[in-house]
Amino acid sequence: MSFQTNNNSKNLPIHLLAGGVAGCCEALTCHPLDTIKVRLQLSSSNKSKTSNNANALFKKQPNFIRMGSSIIKNEGFFALYKGLGAVVTGIIPKMAIRFSSFELYKSWLSDKQTGKINSFGVFLAGLGAGITESVAIVTPMDVIKIRLQAQRHSMTDPLDIPKYRNAMHCAMVMTKEEGLSSLYKGVALTALRQSTNQAANFTVYMYLKNELNRRQPELQGNLPWYQLMTTGFVSGACGPLFNAPIDTIKTRIQKDKNAGGNANGWTRFKNVTRSIIQKEGYAAFYKGLTPRVLRVAPGQAITFMVYENVYKSFVDLSTQLKVNSV
Repeated sequence: MSFQTNNNSKNLPIHLLAGGVAGCCEALTCHPLDTIKVRLQLSSSNKSKTSNNANALFKKQPNFIRMGSSIIKNEGFFALYKGLGAVVTGIIPKMAIRFSSFELYKSWLSDKQTGKINSFGVFLAGLGAGITESVAIVTPMDVIKIRLQAQRHSMTDPLDIPKYRNAMHCAMVMTKEEGLSSLYKGVALTALRQSTNQAANFTVYMYLKNELNRRQPELQGNLPWYQLMTTGFVSGACGPLFNAPIDTIKTRIQKDKNAGGNANGWTRFKNVTRSIIQKEGYAAFYKGLTPRVLRVAPGQAITFMVYENVYKSFVDLSTQLKVNSV
């Protein structure tokens, strides 16, 4: 299938504003589910120490509801928003890079005569956008967010002082104690996760959006907000379903400064993977999948809906200002 590319001048300031607004809305709405997902991924249950009573063991295993309740009970409601500062700080450049790089790669891969691009081209553009945002902003943001989310201190007890006070303090402490490279732990895995996420995300989103426009020509490409949210939700759920193991391994490596010892990235990857299989079993790779899907899918629904509407509003405003200035 081929898609018609958008030849409108999508400049960086509009990307920055529309993407930033969309990202902030998404983060504020969905961040608690991400915190629960990280805690589930970091929880370990050594299968060699399992009880003979399978039912009792099952009851002890945390799910996202029990984990969320435990965080609120022991650390307070706002503990669900640990690491939000790191996310919000990075969300504007992240979204600007994501959308602008996707459009750039898409323009490179589209047919110069017709302006059309096929599904594989959209997939490659999504891969490129995911890799670009991973190296530029997502990896250090993720490392800091995970360190903050992994802290199990009570936010209701003023005497319980955490090691990392906020995102900036976390970055400074990590740089001092572990070196600047510690902020880029798991960069290859992050790039792999983000690239597969965005490749699936943009490909499915553009396919569904194209189908809705084709079936509703009277709308002239102006899909209602609920259709944009639905397509964003469906496309957003695709990535986590097949790259959950990558995300879990990445989280383990980024959380622990001693994960895999002082070995190189590939050795750390193998050591962490082997440890999870031996101690917890293959099912552990899918820890946190439910809250991740519940976080990513509605997050993408919000992101695409807000982005499309904010972008359109500012393009219309820019056009109107040009008309009035003539």
